[in-house]
Amino acid sequence: MKTDASPSEAFVSFPAAIAAHAANAPDEIAFRVDAHALDWKTLDAHVREVASALLANGVQPGDRVALLGAASLAYVECLFGAIAARACAVPLPVSASANALERMIADSGAKLLLVDPAADGDMARFVERVAATHRLSMVTLGSDPEVADAYVQWRASGDPARALAPSRPDDAFNIIYSSGTTGLPKGIVHLHGMRQRQAARKGFAFSPTSRSLLSTPIYSNTTIMPMLGAVANGGSCVLMRKFDAGSFIETTHALGVTHTMLVPVQYRRILDHPRFDRARLASLTLSQSTGAPMDVALKRDVLERWPGRFLEIYGLTEGGVSCFLEPRLHPDKLHTVGQPGHGTEVFLIGDDGVRLPQGVAGQAGEVVGRSPFMMAGYHNRPDADAEIRWFDEAGNLCHRTGDVGRFDDDGFLTLLDRKKDVIISGGNNIYAADLEAVLAKHEDVAEVAVIGIPSQSWGETPLAIVVARPGADLDPAALCAWANRAVGKTQRLSAVELREALPRNGLGKLSKKELRAPYWSAEAPASGRP
Repeated sequence: MKTDASPSEAFVSFPAAIAAHAANAPDEIAFRVDAHALDWKTLDAHVREVASALLANGVQPGDRVALLGAASLAYVECLFGAIAARACAVPLPVSASANALERMIADSGAKLLLVDPAADGDMARFVERVAATHRLSMVTLGSDPEVADAYVQWRASGDPARALAPSRPDDAFNIIYSSGTTGLPKGIVHLHGMRQRQAARKGFAFSPTSRSLLSTPIYSNTTIMPMLGAVANGGSCVLMRKFDAGSFIETTHALGVTHTMLVPVQYRRILDHPRFDRARLASLTLSQSTGAPMDVALKRDVLERWPGRFLEIYGLTEGGVSCFLEPRLHPDKLHTVGQPGHGTEVFLIGDDGVRLPQGVAGQAGEVVGRSPFMMAGYHNRPDADAEIRWFDEAGNLCHRTGDVGRFDDDGFLTLLDRKKDVIISGGNNIYAADLEAVLAKHEDVAEVAVIGIPSQSWGETPLAIVVARPGADLDPAALCAWANRAVGKTQRLSAVELREALPRNGLGKLSKKELRAPYWSAEAPASGRP
C-alpha cells in the first residue's frame, strides 16, 4: 500500500530555526519546565554558548555528546547546543539499569556526559565512575543555585565570538538507544536532514501559536519527534519532568495547550482521573497516540470524551514504516492502525521473504516499508542492520518491522502479533490480536493480552491474561468459554487468568516477554487446550 509523497522541503537546521525565531519573536516562550521558561532570544543565546563551550572542550563535528536526566531547560539548551556544534546528541534513558547505561556510553563513544543531578545517589556515583572509567568529561545540569551556577559558568566558558559552522543534512543528529533488556541495546542513528524533513511534514498544524505539552521521557522519540516539530515551526513546548494525570489536566487548562503526544496508558489514566473534565481540555486541537497500539475500547472512550482531533500513529523509531488512523473519520476502523502516511510505502512479505501480492485482503505477512524518514543505521551494529533491512526489486532499501499484519479491502492495516510471538499450535498460526479483539468486546474486560504457553499436546497454546473493569465480578472459566464460542476451533483459548495490571515499560508499552517468562521456565508445567 502506498500514498502520495508530500513535496520536498529545503533544509533549515534546527539551530538556524531557533535563531530565526529569536529574530522574529524574541520574547515569545519557546520552552517551559515547571515554573521556569525560556524565550526564543534567550534559548538562541544559550544554545550558542553551549556549542562554544563544547568546542572549547575539544568536541568536534561528529563526536557524540551524551545526556542523562529528566526534562529541564538546561537539557534542552545542551541538546540543541550539541547539534549547533555539529556533534551527535545521545539522550540516555534514565530508566535503564546501571549496567545497560554503561554499555550504551561505551558503545556510543561519547566524549562528554551532561548529567542531571536529580538522579538518585547510587546513579550519581555510578555516573562519576563511568565518566572516569571511559575518560569522559562530565558537566552537571540542574536548577538549584549551586549546580546552576556551575552550569552557567561552564556554558560561558567558550569563546562567544567563535563562529559556528552551519549544520549539514548528513550530520548525525542523535543516537537513540532501543529499550533492550538483554545484550546491548541498539543505537538508532538519525541524520539532521531526516529530522528536518520529519519536522516539516504538513498535517500536524504546529505554528507560532501552538502550545505542546509533552509528558513522556525526553530521551524517547515519542517526545523528541513532536518537540522538533514545534521548534521547526516556532511553537511553544511545555515539558513535564514526570507524568501525572492531574498535573496534565491542570497544565492543559491553565496554559491553553493545543498539542500533545501521549502513549495509550496515559490516556487511560487521564480519562480515569477524578478531575477529568472535557471542558478543561477544550484548548486541545491535536492529540496524538503512539508507542503501542491502543485497544478498541480505549479508542471508543477517547472518541466519546476527549476533545479535538485525535490521531493514532504506528511506526518505528528506525523509520520506514508509519501508518496513521483518524478515528473520528473512520469509526469503523478502530481495530486497525490506519493507512500508510504520506510518502510512505507499506506492504507485506511472506515467511520466505518475498513480497506478497498487493490488494489481497485478509492475507497475513510481515509488515515492511520505506519512507523519507528512515534512520541512517544502527551505531556499530552491521549485524542488526542486516536483520532490519530488506531490498525491493528495484534495490530500494526498506525496513522490516517484525510485526505480522493484514490489510483490509480499504487499505487499513491490522496488526496481529510480533512475528517471533505468533502462537503456533498444532501446526496452526494463531494471532494474539484476533483473540484479544474478541475478549475486548466483553463489557467487563478492561485490558487483555494473549500469549502462547507450552502445551504437551499442541506445542503451545493461547492463554488470555485479563484485567477486569473496576467493580466487575469476572469468572475466568466463564469468560474463557464465552470467548471460545466466538472463535475457530484451532484458535480456542486454553484458559483465562485475571491480573490486577499488565506489565508495561517506561513508555507504557505492554511487555509480553515478561508475561511469558514464568510459563516458559524449566519449572513451568505444560498445559492442554480445550
